[in-house]
Amino acid sequence: MEVVVKRRLVSTLVVITIIVLIAAAFQSRFFDLFAQSHDTAVNEDIYLPNGNVFEPVLPDNPVVLPRDFAFHYEYQHSWWHFFANVFDKQGNQYSVQWSYFRIANHDTNLKGWLNSQLYIANVVISNQQQVWREQRIARGGIGQAGMSQKPFKIWIDNWYWRSLGLNPFPGMLSIETDQLKLSLHTSTSGPLVVPGERGYVQKHDLLPVASHAITAPFLSVRGELQLNDGQPFQVEGKAWMSKEWGSGLLGQGQQGWDWFVINLDNQTTLSVSRYRQDKQIPYLFGTLASNDGKVIELNNEQLTIVPLNTTVIANEKSIPTQWQIAVPEYGINVEATTLNDELWLPFALPYWQGPIETQGSHQAQGFMQLVGY
Repeated sequence: MEVVVKRRLVSTLVVITIIVLIAAAFQSRFFDLFAQSHDTAVNEDIYLPNGNVFEPVLPDNPVVLPRDFAFHYEYQHSWWHFFANVFDKQGNQYSVQWSYFRIANHDTNLKGWLNSQLYIANVVISNQQQVWREQRIARGGIGQAGMSQKPFKIWIDNWYWRSLGLNPFPGMLSIETDQLKLSLHTSTSGPLVVPGERGYVQKHDLLPVASHAITAPFLSVRGELQLNDGQPFQVEGKAWMSKEWGSGLLGQGQQGWDWFVINLDNQTTLSVSRYRQDKQIPYLFGTLASNDGKVIELNNEQLTIVPLNTTVIANEKSIPTQWQIAVPEYGINVEATTLNDELWLPFALPYWQGPIETQGSHQAQGFMQLVGY
């Protein structure tokens, strides 16, 4: 009996070791691809050793709703970002951030361990003093993460966003970890937006660097948070969600990006980006959307996005924490500052992301994402 038990134990350890090695190899390949994107012209075809190629992002492939809420396995990656500024009944403010990434090293979606998809999700809750965060990483093809569209659901382990229809809204985000728990119901309070040229968003003035995108800039959110071992409490507020997909992350010479979402008022939301270039001036673009359906695309000549102040945060990184953002043609000139500087997120894809507030032409709230610092 003792021999049988030992043999079973050895077999189990061997299986576990093989699984860990496979996962580690896949994850290493993912990081290689991410690092590779800093040195190659992204959105050209990306060839992997097995000879497969991902689709390039082209302007002649318009986004169609609700079809394009689905995964696009012919592209290398896709990512969802959800930002919410919420308040409890005492008026205390919390920010909620949820991100969901899919990235592949092969343009097929096979079953089981042959599946080439890697899924990464992270959740961050913060106030002005504290940060609660956690990340999950999963293989595709084995049921641990994935998507269904009828009805809509994306999940990783016991974290999920689901709705009863073909698109995410109205929907519920449910996440539970050892240190936090949330259940948030989100509904639209304005139209969805297909930015750029029918969803084609260009991110370089010369190179074919682009992504396809859908945004939901007018969302109302309510639900429940629980932090550490405390009592759950009710919150409500405003939120934003975006989905992007493409092949490649950055173009040759691009160092990273600075992205700002600002709810200027109950009717208008501004989203602007600044792509930093090596030995070139940054490339700027953005979208000004109103809840009556009007969408204005903003180009490099219409925007000013300038860092005003830099802070050295706990990990000794220097992060721009104060910015001037101006769109003179539309009467927008604000200074944006962080609510909590210590929101560097040391995840598989490390970046700074957190809530901001603005002063100037508009006293408003929003979010900032800084990548490549």
